[in-house]
Amino acid sequence: MLFGAHTSTAGGLYKAFEWGTEFGCESIQIFTKSQLQWKGKDIEPEAIIQWFEAWEEAGEPPVFVHDSYLINLSSPDEEHRKKSVDGFVDELERASLLGIPWVNTHPGSHKGSGEEPGLENCAKSLKEVLARTEDLGVGILLETTAGQGGDLGAKFEHLGYLIKACNQDERMGVCVDTCHIFSAGYDFRTPETYAATWKEFEAKVGLKYLRAFHLNDSKFECGQHRDRHAAIGKGFIGLSGFKLLATDPRFLDLPGTTELPDEDTPSSIATLKRLRDE
Repeated sequence: MLFGAHTSTAGGLYKAFEWGTEFGCESIQIFTKSQLQWKGKDIEPEAIIQWFEAWEEAGEPPVFVHDSYLINLSSPDEEHRKKSVDGFVDELERASLLGIPWVNTHPGSHKGSGEEPGLENCAKSLKEVLARTEDLGVGILLETTAGQGGDLGAKFEHLGYLIKACNQDERMGVCVDTCHIFSAGYDFRTPETYAATWKEFEAKVGLKYLRAFHLNDSKFECGQHRDRHAAIGKGFIGLSGFKLLATDPRFLDLPGTTELPDEDTPSSIATLKRLRDE
């Protein structure tokens, strides 16, 4: 696996690579605009040139985008759902300008309407986004969630349903967040539980759809549905689970980015590399 981090773009999108170099990143995740905006400022041609120059200088590590936190593709409110579709289309258009192949999103929340209506709304939204962006060359990563409140994506079968409903395998994938699946009840700290978790993922989703990881330890025990990230090896997952991930040949060359405060990022990346390489 290629270990890295979600890096800041403050001062220009290209700055992500400066942070990446400082942190020792082999892969990078970014926001292309504020995560609290529906639509960002247009990306100017000069910024695009700077981006590609910095990317090449950094050695062309894998990069993917995380979308705005405002987007809820599963919303039962039709106006909000449509606004989310427009916002997500904007995310894919921005990624396309930067040559980034994947945009990561949470499946969203059913807001009390129930899992089945929520999944139907999400599938409807995803199909609309795919139809409106068919020529961009950008795919969608559905992120696993911790299952707080009405959040969808905490069960592997949610992701499998959405991918099957979209019927566009080449443009659909999954980003597994280690804190989230652990919080949702999928333990992977021992060889036995690790094997069982990935067996279930293969059965409910399919390993061929796994395109990226968010690598975060958890401040809460398994199954508590609490999304609170901890530095690698400093939470309830511990080093054993990450050692199994870091040395799994099935995940060779996949990007695995941490989502941690700057003060925890370099040490966490270094720990992951040590687990992989020792």
